[in-house]
Amino acid sequence: MDMPGILGKKIGMTRVYNDEGRVIPLTVVQCLPNMVVQVKTAEKDGYPAVVLGFEALKKPTKNKKFRHLREFRITEDGSLKAGDEVKVDIFEDNEQVKITSVSKGKGFQGVIKRHNFSRGPETHGSHHHREPGSIGACARPGRVHKGKKMPGRMGCDQVTLKNVEIVYRDPEKNLIGIKGPVAGAKGSLVIIRKK
Repeated sequence: MDMPGILGKKIGMTRVYNDEGRVIPLTVVQCLPNMVVQVKTAEKDGYPAVVLGFEALKKPTKNKKFRHLREFRITEDGSLKAGDEVKVDIFEDNEQVKITSVSKGKGFQGVIKRHNFSRGPETHGSHHHREPGSIGACARPGRVHKGKKMPGRMGCDQVTLKNVEIVYRDPEKNLIGIKGPVAGAKGSLVIIRKK
């Protein structure tokens, strides 16, 4: 079965030791068996793809049976059918994968936290502590340029990490250990794709 990815839920972080005694920090992702909800074909839909469902709802409705649905492009070989299960055994140890998740939301933040601006002097009558400072140019162009680094909403962005190594797998408990940090809060959706 040539499945390009799986959906999972971030559990938290821990660490393991390799054969040399070095500490490897890893993020644990629980990938309960994903259900193949739909298989798209080039003749019918214009491109071959498979739609996976993750976290079945306790009270499913006629149209919504899973909390999360995601589409993966595949090569059309006919081995996947609706109702099949996708598990963590599609990956191998030390395999390089691509991770996509949504980072934690931090609300409305100022320029020091959001863009790493330096603060102004705190003493000698200074009134410039955590403000952004001047934002305009001059009489020409007489406006603030687009994309200016300003205070605003921070976080809740889709983050994709490439070439991340799978350090640990437990097919019985449906767990995958990914080397290093993965964006997002505990319990958030994580999409693991093959390179």
